[in-house]
Amino acid sequence: MSDKVLVIGGGISGITAAIEAAEAGMESVIVERNPSLGGRVAQLYKYFPKLCPPYCGLEINFRRIRQNPAISYYTLSEIESVSGSEGNFTATVRINPRYVNEKCTNCGDCAAVCPAERSNDYNFGMNSTKAVYLPHDLAFPMRYVLDKSACNSVCQACADACQYGAIDLNMEEKTVDIAAGSIVIATGWDPYDAARIENLNFASIPNVITNVMMERLAAPNGPTSGKIKRPSDGKEVKNIAFAQCAGSRDENNLAYCSAICCMASLKQATYLRDADQESKAEIFYIDLRAPGKYEDFLRRLEEDDNVTLTKGKVAKIEEDNATGDPVVTVEDILGGGKIKKQFDMVVLAAGMEPAAKNGGIPLNIPFEDHGFVDGDKLGAGISVCGVARRPDDVTTSVQDATGAALRSVQVTARAVQTAGGN
Repeated sequence: MSDKVLVIGGGISGITAAIEAAEAGMESVIVERNPSLGGRVAQLYKYFPKLCPPYCGLEINFRRIRQNPAISYYTLSEIESVSGSEGNFTATVRINPRYVNEKCTNCGDCAAVCPAERSNDYNFGMNSTKAVYLPHDLAFPMRYVLDKSACNSVCQACADACQYGAIDLNMEEKTVDIAAGSIVIATGWDPYDAARIENLNFASIPNVITNVMMERLAAPNGPTSGKIKRPSDGKEVKNIAFAQCAGSRDENNLAYCSAICCMASLKQATYLRDADQESKAEIFYIDLRAPGKYEDFLRRLEEDDNVTLTKGKVAKIEEDNATGDPVVTVEDILGGGKIKKQFDMVVLAAGMEPAAKNGGIPLNIPFEDHGFVDGDKLGAGISVCGVARRPDDVTTSVQDATGAALRSVQVTARAVQTAGGN
């Protein structure tokens, strides 16, 4: 029997489940495919409705991990196989080479001399980093990583520049086996591919971006240092449109509502309004969903004369060839007919797609119709939390992850009791 909980996914839900289980007396192991923990939350500029930065909460959780010897983690890692049953699972984990070891002091000397560049996935490709890079300012672990696919295989510049011997160009893939009494699936979500929504022309109009890109544009550590500038020419945005349900509630794309998009767009309207009091924002929506505690936030935006809420679905987006401005055509629900307006930039409220449905977890996982994990049909000893289970905001995902930690404690107690009875 093992009292260890294996958490698959190191976003806010996975981190929370691991910490809560460990602080309840268990051991926790987090397996994360990316080079650092934090998941999508680490890419946000602010939370709604308080509009505080997620970095604060993440830093507190990272400190709880550092201070608790019962928590361990593997980054750049994936589950290869899982065997066993409740109380007695064995998982084989593949750890991909980082090419930077624990001697790294985060000095940046390696990146300073690196001649190669890569697209910055943290900023959704809106800028680039060197081939050897720090994932972001609060990366945990705070250690550089080398993307060998982006660099010349014979280049030694980064290794020669490192005075601490932290660059190991010969680092190899390895595997470890983890014995666990319970498993928590916390694989989170991926932004829906807006290029698949043909009428909105995300792929062909540079000044049409997605909501996750907007988070990075507004962030001080984003590609424009917090200045909300449009991609085509760097012009500061003064007049912005938000197209709600971009692909969501649409049988040809995502048939479900992603729950948080309305609040995200309301929040992002405040980014522009706070940056420039003369700026204007218009939100085109089917239904505005701001339940319960979020209704006051909606009312606040409704009282802003420079924020317009228009009930109508965006039918298409075109580009004005002379200015590069997106031109939006909207079906006006309340006024009847069509609206045609020109903006500096359009933000698509693209939905959340469960990462688990794209594979990568060698378990017999039951999915519901939209690709989210069906927690009611999981095998004994396995639970799911956060957006792997359903679309939700950060607060609810954290609460859900705490529940998953409790279930793991119960699994352990049950397994130990059963073993003792035998």
